[in-house]
Amino acid sequence: MSIQDKIQTASWSRADALKVTFDDPTTTQPEVGYDFPVLDDDLFIWDTMPLRNLNGDVVSVDGWSIIFTLTADRKPEEFTYEDGSYDIDSDWTDRHGRARMCYWYAKDSKSWTFGGRVMQEGVSPTTREWAGTPILLNDKGDMELYYTAVTPGATMAKVKGRIVTTETEVELHGFDDVKELFTADGVYYQTMDQNPLTNFRDPAPFIDPNDGKLYMLFEGNVAGNIGEHVITTEDMGHVPPGFEEVGGARFQSGCVGIAVATDLTGDNWELLPPLVTAVGVNDQLERPHFVFKDGRYYLFTISHQYTYSDGLDGPDGVYGFVSDSLFGPFEPLNGSGLVLGNPSSQPFQTYSHCVMPNGLVTSFIDSVEKGGKTEDYRIGGTEAPTLELKIEGNNTYVVKEYDYGFIPPMGNVVTK
Repeated sequence: MSIQDKIQTASWSRADALKVTFDDPTTTQPEVGYDFPVLDDDLFIWDTMPLRNLNGDVVSVDGWSIIFTLTADRKPEEFTYEDGSYDIDSDWTDRHGRARMCYWYAKDSKSWTFGGRVMQEGVSPTTREWAGTPILLNDKGDMELYYTAVTPGATMAKVKGRIVTTETEVELHGFDDVKELFTADGVYYQTMDQNPLTNFRDPAPFIDPNDGKLYMLFEGNVAGNIGEHVITTEDMGHVPPGFEEVGGARFQSGCVGIAVATDLTGDNWELLPPLVTAVGVNDQLERPHFVFKDGRYYLFTISHQYTYSDGLDGPDGVYGFVSDSLFGPFEPLNGSGLVLGNPSSQPFQTYSHCVMPNGLVTSFIDSVEKGGKTEDYRIGGTEAPTLELKIEGNNTYVVKEYDYGFIPPMGNVVTK
């Protein structure tokens, strides 16, 4: 049996999503205070990517914790109101078009020092560098950064270099030869010809603990022209009376994609059918990644309130699914899929969560309202408090909050 035939694609159904509940204490992130600290007054950062190995564990190098972030210079001189004051909101909104991969390092896993860009200007074949996964390959410090190269058409890509440490700093060397891997095929995953606003990004490679092969998760949309998707019985699920009408839900077609590498070099890949689809439910299942626990596959992804389809609602935050097999079928965690949402009192406080194998969850601060006034808010662009999840069977529970940007390693690699 081919790998394609093994995959049992699961539908995150409308009935599942109807179970999503705002402000359940076990699945809601504590409020972030309006007086949060900022990591760097000159930079916006978001989409934090901790250094890890292909088994998924977060690792330090020679005692240095290392994280990667999407980064953009703050431009108070360019984005101004009529009175000349800084229009930080417009600057923050504009950041995606100038996103660059940068790195940070710290001995204590939270007092981060800015290391600079991973790739020098002109190395990436595209104008925007969007999120992916940094992988430490060995004890020589060799590293590959998988990322999304965006023109705005998106290509999964990787670039290889080396981490070099001293007593006082961490340096990156190389990272000057980008290898483009694959793009959407129009068979499993929607292309820009099928939908100019399709999502295809966020490569997350891993070695399956059972078969030892190299795979990659990524965000996609189900192939097909926008607005022409058919919402099936599986997509609907067991909806109650009065919920049969779906409005314009056919325009939402998010999915978690997967590919398999031909060998462990990760240079050549074959696209496989999606693991989870959200046709008629949600248009974005971003930054998917696995946590392997108790012999099970815990699949985490992030999504927005505004990307839900007609008739459905849910908070910005983490959604999750679980299966006993890599190939599925996956079931929504907590019955609904919601794992960790923003409180309704602060609907945009954090985003782009990454659930690590030790249960810790990092994210970035987007915007925090002051005193519940939606017109008075503070833009973040910095690290959020780290949270801890307990994962038990098909359920999760938020149990603890740590310091801003606390991302400790699960192991240390001493370079030779």
